[in-house]
Amino acid sequence: QVQLVESGGGLVQAGGSLRLSCAASGRTFSSYAMGWFRQAPGKEREFVAAISWSGGSTYYADSVKGRFTISRDNAKNTVYLQMNSLKPEDTAVYYCAADSTMSWNGGRYDYWGQGTQVTVSS
Repeated sequence: QVQLVESGGGLVQAGGSLRLSCAASGRTFSSYAMGWFRQAPGKEREFVAAISWSGGSTYYADSVKGRFTISRDNAKNTVYLQMNSLKPEDTAVYYCAADSTMSWNGGRYDYWGQGTQVTVSS
């Protein structure tokens, strides 16, 4: 069982940066791949980024590649999403998720956080 709590969301102007954090409970955090997803109002949830259990592999949606960076600190049971050059279309609720396998497919993830709101003003 893994419990996930996101933080770091907020309001930022276009071109600005935010860093999201996702703190995990449980001693087995380092055995899970982690993903970030987002959902904007009226839209389906979409994949943002994923990272392997070791942090050695990462994967990004084309829409965020080159602007967002996913990382993890297994000693702190935390995964991060550094978001730079933010755009209004990045506005969404951002969720972290955990699964045994790194994937872009949200349906594969067993554990989810409650989400944190990111709003980018133009």
